[in-house]
Amino acid sequence: MNADTTGPHVVVAGGGIAGLAAAHRLVLAGHRVTLLEAGPRLGGKLLAGEIAGAPVDLGAESLLARRPEAVDLARAVGLGDRLQAPGTTTASVWSRGALVPMPKGHVMGVPGDARAVEGLLSAEGVRRIGLDAELPPTELGEDTAIGAYVAARMGHEVVDRLVEPLLGGVYAGDAYRISMKAAVPALFAAARGHRTLTDAVRAVQRAGAAAPADAAGAGTGLGGSVFLGVDGGVGTLPGAVADAIRAAGGEIVTDAPVTALRRTAATGWQVVCGDRVLSADAVVLATPAGPAARLIAPHAPAAAAELDDVAYASMALVTLAFRRTDMPALAGSGFLVPPVDGHTIKASTFSSQKWRWVTDGAPDLFVLRTSVGRHGEEDQVRRDDADLVAASLKDLGAATGLAARPVATAVTRWTGGLPQYPVGHLDRVARVREAVAAVPGLRVAGAAYDGVGIPACIASAHRAADEIIATSKRTDPGAGHSL
Repeated sequence: MNADTTGPHVVVAGGGIAGLAAAHRLVLAGHRVTLLEAGPRLGGKLLAGEIAGAPVDLGAESLLARRPEAVDLARAVGLGDRLQAPGTTTASVWSRGALVPMPKGHVMGVPGDARAVEGLLSAEGVRRIGLDAELPPTELGEDTAIGAYVAARMGHEVVDRLVEPLLGGVYAGDAYRISMKAAVPALFAAARGHRTLTDAVRAVQRAGAAAPADAAGAGTGLGGSVFLGVDGGVGTLPGAVADAIRAAGGEIVTDAPVTALRRTAATGWQVVCGDRVLSADAVVLATPAGPAARLIAPHAPAAAAELDDVAYASMALVTLAFRRTDMPALAGSGFLVPPVDGHTIKASTFSSQKWRWVTDGAPDLFVLRTSVGRHGEEDQVRRDDADLVAASLKDLGAATGLAARPVATAVTRWTGGLPQYPVGHLDRVARVREAVAAVPGLRVAGAAYDGVGIPACIASAHRAADEIIATSKRTDPGAGHSL
């Protein structure tokens, strides 16, 4: 049954998961919604595909299940029975030429016990962690770079071989510049209340252990998995959300870049899209920071200036399919790579071992993927496909002994795909939101604000949509939708 969509007309610019989530929230609340996506497809960095007949994710591959937003949205659009826990979550770190099991008992790579990292860090590195207990408390202030803080308390080796590869997998950034308050807020809060970093890590671990069992897997046989996938790929989520939006009466238009926003006295906004102009009561900009800055500059110049300063990192995913009979024995779900060792790849995921649906779709193949690129490494991502495949195979061979040639390869580039969260990022976001909120009927959402993960993007979308809903006034159902 369609929702009542006789309410105010809202235009959502951007068809990534944030824009889709905002449109879904709005249309179910009775708003008339038009979603405009600049490119030919929906989903942003969520992209399902195939390689040699094997189904794969060519973008983001998992949902953080300890936050409810992504799992709830998947269930709401009919994907609940396709949620799937990883077949294995045991990962390694490729450090100093060896694959070492990822240590237990850490918070984003920061250990709560030096003994846990004895197999990964040098004897001097392990000893240096113990000095944390002897150092005077560190004044954190309003924010600090996580790498600099952890290095000062526990030594650079912890940062270079644990924190950096873990954060690099999330932000493709530099741990010595990434905001601790934004990237690891629980640890930041704990560190402000404890004398040592070790005590802060243990406090976060105790809080996690005492938290109620995760509801994401309740009653589904998924248990308390930290991450969940979707049978067929997380990349199928955008299409399911889009179908739900259309079924509820919303409109979605691709190849429709928004080029300007104009304030009007009659309806609130005119949204210029090519040679079309849409009248709207409200607008949600779920685009990257740069395009959002250009659109809001005439209306919220202070917010536009802040958004113009948001930096982005590019990355590439190299997906490779091998005959299963050609593969060496591989353990776990994959491995991370400390950048200090100078390799090209920063991680590898053994997709056929991590996700049952990949193996079910191609039992004779073994699919894995590597990731390349961090902030400031644009030249790496620009290398041609053959170079990226060759570099990945070289590193995989050195790490795992893999000598087989792939039967198929695919390179997916995400240019300017990951916003960076330097020290002070959350204050910047607060200033942006304050300036935008002063403009009636305008909100922003997406990865540039509250987190780059799928649940965080959805949460920002819901926040924007809920604020529009709360401030909207119902208008004449026949007005405000001209093309």
